[in-house]
Amino acid sequence: MESKHVHQQIAAMRQSFFDEEVLDEKFSQLEQLEGKDNPNFVEEVFTMYFRDSTAFLETIEQAMKTIPIDSIKVDNILHQLKGSSASVGANKVLKEVNKTRQVLGKGNLEGTKAGILELRKEYDSFKAKLEPYFQKLKQANSVAQEK
Repeated sequence: MESKHVHQQIAAMRQSFFDEEVLDEKFSQLEQLEGKDNPNFVEEVFTMYFRDSTAFLETIEQAMKTIPIDSIKVDNILHQLKGSSASVGANKVLKEVNKTRQVLGKGNLEGTKAGILELRKEYDSFKAKLEPYFQKLKQANSVAQEK
């Protein structure tokens, strides 16, 4: 009975990610790559994504504190974050990256700083939503293995 409840929670969480447009179809594509040989593939991909993205954001935030601001460096890192976010289906993070890059491209450094703050908020929110989801999946997998 508990297992069924956990699976329902997982399904509801997953659906909410799509309903809220937090994730897009890339996430579903990643899920299709999981199998018996690699049952934690999606979680492993997201572990790498969170590690790398956190580092990208920290580097961007530091670069924005230097004078003069190296906009080319900031844009290059934003471009990397864009690619990473697109590949895992982090839809809202991707949108914030694109907005910030547009503002940066226009030379609006104050707008870029504001965009980076919004990007950080969106990223932190994304991470806070996905981490409990992966914890629930682990819980469900450990219950399934006990049987």
